[in-house]
Amino acid sequence: MKPETTTTDNAVKKDIQKLQRAIVDGLEDVKAQDIQVFNTEHLSPLFERVVIASGTSNRQTKALAVSVRDAVREAGFAKPRTEGEDNGEWIIVDCGPAVVHVMQPAIRQYYHLEDLWGDKPLRVKHGAEKPVAKAAPKKVDETSAKPASAKSTSLKRSSAAKKGAAEAFPSKAQLQKAAGKTAGKTSAPSKSKGSKSPARKAAKPAPRW
Repeated sequence: MKPETTTTDNAVKKDIQKLQRAIVDGLEDVKAQDIQVFNTEHLSPLFERVVIASGTSNRQTKALAVSVRDAVREAGFAKPRTEGEDNGEWIIVDCGPAVVHVMQPAIRQYYHLEDLWGDKPLRVKHGAEKPVAKAAPKKVDETSAKPASAKSTSLKRSSAAKKGAAEAFPSKAQLQKAAGKTAGKTSAPSKSKGSKSPARKAAKPAPRW
């Protein structure tokens, strides 16, 4: 009998922890303030957890109640019952083994339910990470990954190489132009060293008296 009892207790414990996590997730999704969870197994046979959270306005408290209700249903539990949604100052969400009190700060401070149910507060990990699908790794373009300086340097090198090739292998037009210059130089009359300039005349010898 003992092993069966232990297995049942463990299953119930896992269920209450799962329900507690769903409630806290629902509250955090709508930015609830000052979330506190208390163990009430020794105080009441009707429920095992009391959760208290604050909302700053009627609109937020109503949204918090709806978020908790949806989160609990998505976790596989029965649909919770709610009370006080018309007013919005204090909304009770009855989740069976857990009861959630969503209150505005003034109402919460006035009734201070922590004194009534807060004998055994529980530590709850807020902001628990939810599984997120991993994004496929982005393909990196090797040409775009090169720095701009390396790219400009390669362009300069390629242009210099083209220029060197042009000088080493002149085009047909360049060859013809060079040939024309050479022909002009050879056809022009060359001046001999001994030729006299027409502008210069030989000086006449002075007469001897």
